[in-house]
Amino acid sequence: MVLASPNPIRSEGILPSGSELPVVDLTAERSEATKLIVKACEEYGFFKVINHGISHEVIAKTEEAGFGFFAKPVTQKKLATPAYGCKNIGLNGDMGEVEYLLLSATTHSIAQISKSISPDPLNISSTLGAYTEAVRELACEILELMAEGLGVLDKLVFSRLIRDVDSDSVLRLNHYPPIINRDSKDKSQYSKVGFGEHSDPQILTILRSNDVGGLQISLQDGVWIPVTPDPSAFYVNVGDVLEVLTNGRFVSVRHRAMTNSYKSRMSVAYFGAPPLHASIVAPPVMVTPQRPSLFRPFTWADYKKATYSLRLGDSRIELFRKCKEAHEH
Repeated sequence: MVLASPNPIRSEGILPSGSELPVVDLTAERSEATKLIVKACEEYGFFKVINHGISHEVIAKTEEAGFGFFAKPVTQKKLATPAYGCKNIGLNGDMGEVEYLLLSATTHSIAQISKSISPDPLNISSTLGAYTEAVRELACEILELMAEGLGVLDKLVFSRLIRDVDSDSVLRLNHYPPIINRDSKDKSQYSKVGFGEHSDPQILTILRSNDVGGLQISLQDGVWIPVTPDPSAFYVNVGDVLEVLTNGRFVSVRHRAMTNSYKSRMSVAYFGAPPLHASIVAPPVMVTPQRPSLFRPFTWADYKKATYSLRLGDSRIELFRKCKEAHEH
């Protein structure tokens, strides 16, 4: 479990910034895009998306709205509680160098909370609503490409879960103020953990940040790879539920966010989630004699309850694994 800490982090094994990570161009030939997405999800659980079709205006307005909110005095931001939080991550004592807005990704919910986060609620509701709708459509497009690439006959088998009117998807804006870590011997610009190591419990995450770095992903060998920021692109994380839905073919990526010593970083993440009552089971084509079913069936409500009962860095997916030997053969 990694918590925000003044300890130096260099000894952990961090690759140089700019290490090659998968990039998917959504304007490429469809068969090529599906192949790249499947490979990226199997090897990294993570990839960058370019030529995604979301307008610069929708992105810029959301970034402006986010920075506008986080620039307010704390007393004003606290009026948005419980959507607003600072330092605390989850319910079990995890802390970070982060403040955030957490919204249910529905038009009604965004409209309601907008009244407490802006003097112009209609404008911010419209801005966040348009962004949420755009990234939801992007998530669905990617999920349908994934299903196609995996050979699932029903191409909507994954995207249907987040298109559902009862989808439990959320939108989260994270703000990492600049922090100079005077206690650390590490003089790099990223020397403090802002949001500790974890995987996302949902199906997948569509993430974007401003032009300040800080996101790092970890592969199975425990080495951290810094992700070079690209404000014109989106980044996709495979979540725990998608690992289960693909019967372990795709891997849920572990990642963390570092603070920057000199600049504010803001990220906006759409977490695509199923309805609470949805049963999380891999499609039959994903289960074969060579790859038997790895997870017992559960609902998203079951998984969410397990998530809330554990610390940020704990592995929740192991609680639902049927047979470790099958996964390790």
